[in-house]
Amino acid sequence: MNSGNVNRYQVPAWRVFIVYVVMFAVVGAILFRLFNLQVLSPETWMNQAEDNYTLTISDPAPRGIIYDRNGYILARNIASYNLVITPAELPDDDADIQRIYREISKLTGVPVGGPVTDETLDFAKLFSPCVPGPSIADMVALGASLAPYSPVKIACNISEELARIIGERSVDWPGVSIEIEPVRDYPTGSLTANVVGFLGPIPALLQDAYEERGYVANRDKVGYSGVEASLDDILLGRNGLRVVQRDVAGAALRNLEPPILPTPGNNVVLTIDTRLQKAAEAVLLDEIDYWNNRFYGYIRISSGVVIAMNPKTGEILAMVSYPTFENNRLARFIPGYYYEQLSQDPRRPLVNNAISAELAPGSVFKLATATGAYNENVIELGDIVQTPGRLTLCERFSPNDPCIEGVNVRPFVDWIYERNGVINEAGFGALNFLQCIAYSSNVCFYKLGGGFEDEIPEGLGIFRLGEYARALGYGARSGIQLPGEEDGLVPSPQWKRINTGENWSTGDTYIASVGQGYVLATPLQVLMSGATIANRGKLMQPTVVREVQDDEGRVIPMWFDPETFSIYEVRQVFDREGQARDVWVNSANPEETYSSPPEGSYQISPFTPNMKWDITQTPMIQEWSCEAGYCDQTGNVKTVEPETIETVRLGTRMAVTENPLGTLFRVFNEFYPLDVAVAGKTGTAEYCDDVARDADRCQFGAWPTHAWTLAYAPYDDPEIIVIAFAYNGGEGGSVAAPIVARVLQAYFELKSIDISQGGGG
Repeated sequence: MNSGNVNRYQVPAWRVFIVYVVMFAVVGAILFRLFNLQVLSPETWMNQAEDNYTLTISDPAPRGIIYDRNGYILARNIASYNLVITPAELPDDDADIQRIYREISKLTGVPVGGPVTDETLDFAKLFSPCVPGPSIADMVALGASLAPYSPVKIACNISEELARIIGERSVDWPGVSIEIEPVRDYPTGSLTANVVGFLGPIPALLQDAYEERGYVANRDKVGYSGVEASLDDILLGRNGLRVVQRDVAGAALRNLEPPILPTPGNNVVLTIDTRLQKAAEAVLLDEIDYWNNRFYGYIRISSGVVIAMNPKTGEILAMVSYPTFENNRLARFIPGYYYEQLSQDPRRPLVNNAISAELAPGSVFKLATATGAYNENVIELGDIVQTPGRLTLCERFSPNDPCIEGVNVRPFVDWIYERNGVINEAGFGALNFLQCIAYSSNVCFYKLGGGFEDEIPEGLGIFRLGEYARALGYGARSGIQLPGEEDGLVPSPQWKRINTGENWSTGDTYIASVGQGYVLATPLQVLMSGATIANRGKLMQPTVVREVQDDEGRVIPMWFDPETFSIYEVRQVFDREGQARDVWVNSANPEETYSSPPEGSYQISPFTPNMKWDITQTPMIQEWSCEAGYCDQTGNVKTVEPETIETVRLGTRMAVTENPLGTLFRVFNEFYPLDVAVAGKTGTAEYCDDVARDADRCQFGAWPTHAWTLAYAPYDDPEIIVIAFAYNGGEGGSVAAPIVARVLQAYFELKSIDISQGGGG
């Protein structure tokens, strides 16, 4: 062997060096990673590890129950049975799984399905749970790919009998069970749908806000209309919370923290009397059926409203809006075809027309004109107004406009009445102020509102008319606890210039004085105007809420802000000295608290009558000075004299007692006589809306008309006032008045029953 040869087993030093460098680098990296994980940022990784085995579960809270004033349930929670399959608990043998699928399919009608493919899974992803379409195999496979221990809904809202059968068979069907889910049920259905409302899924725009409060999108439901929406914060309750440990497959193992139990929502008692509501709906539908099918022979009256209220407290006793909808059909999910059918109906059944329909009030608006004219001394009690059947007016857009025949000389006519079988077109003749109200003479109110030559040189005028209309409740939302309320319109010259580009004319004042032209009002506003007169100047806050109760029946003090629809619960807190004081806590945001009732809010629980204002005590009538056709405010504010209210009240009473021309004489003396004194006002309002134009009903001189009537009783001490409205109904005294009379009859009959049984109501 040559000693000079290099040993072939000898490793070069540079290779050894590289190996050691790599070894030290790897070990160093591992040590640095361990140091980083355990010393520098252990919290981050501990949190991730906890998240991997921690599951937070939200337990839904039972929603509060809604009652009527007599304790009758209007909305409640009932059990809905769902057939569910938990993929991880199915048998291992595919043959057993297919057998279970086939047997379930025979019972439920849901197809078994074939081999699961990517295409069938993509198809199943397009459907919400329980919506017909995917097969059992596809739904289970999709659930297994997402969360194998989470139950998959196969069939929802199955019958109790079928649920019992499946429960018995589940012993032989591993992974199959019955899930009991609470759903909303409305025992009165369409009768109270426009007041109670319905529920729907959390809207996408509000999802973040609700999730911050602990609610779960695509599971929890919120109010979409009625008191279900406006009192949602009261009814919702608070979801419970469980933090559990789970394994890698998602199965819950144990609680990691003490569970927080769900807090049931509070119950709400409404002022509605379901018995009177049913009577009012039956009367309205019967009258509509009579005029459409037995008198006209075609569908003329397409919609209507009836509202009954206690004028001394503001409690709404009945609120019927026809047509309506069946809220039970929207309880579990909102069917697309049904919602589309409702939303495209021109009669707007989803809208509560009692508070949302803006309509020409017609002659019921004359109560505002009468109040203003008498209070402003436009007319005295003994003054006589000549009321021919036809009045010719020189309509001026500015005080100096000349009168030109055929240009701005315009006729204004009175309504035609029948006396002793003879149609009278000559007018009412000489009338005093009370007869103007009782007979509802248009010509008289034209003159009172806009003046006429030397007979009434200066009428009330549009500015002062607006003051008195607003004082009676027109032109602003009432603040009732229902969503969707409109504010109507009390027009002014400024409004007309902005919206039409024209000046105000004397003819506009004439038309506005009888509640037509640009004047718009909701049925509730018309009712409020009559209630203010009936209640001798006191306008009470309309309310549908009588009280709020917890799940044990204890009354909870609550306040309501109509501007923001916020609910404030009154809670008692103690300071450091142990002194108790009340705080107002926002139900939706408990961090928002007040030491006194928030401005603009009023108490809704326990029930307390809230007076908006008393026009005989609260100065709210702005004084106007008008000379040569130009008007300015004087800066002074005044009240309405009690004598004015009493005089107008007497006029409404004479509408019932004056034989034969009182507009309500025949209804309350010949057809529906009552044992109590009744007073009221009728209205017939010409209109021309989109529906009338499409039907070619807007013919000059023969406009279609809405029918209105309001009446209250007993006259001396009113406890109920009723408004009835019939769309395209014709004359108010013929169509709407019988509805009001029959509802009043029902009210006093129910009152007699309650008294005889020793009840209240």
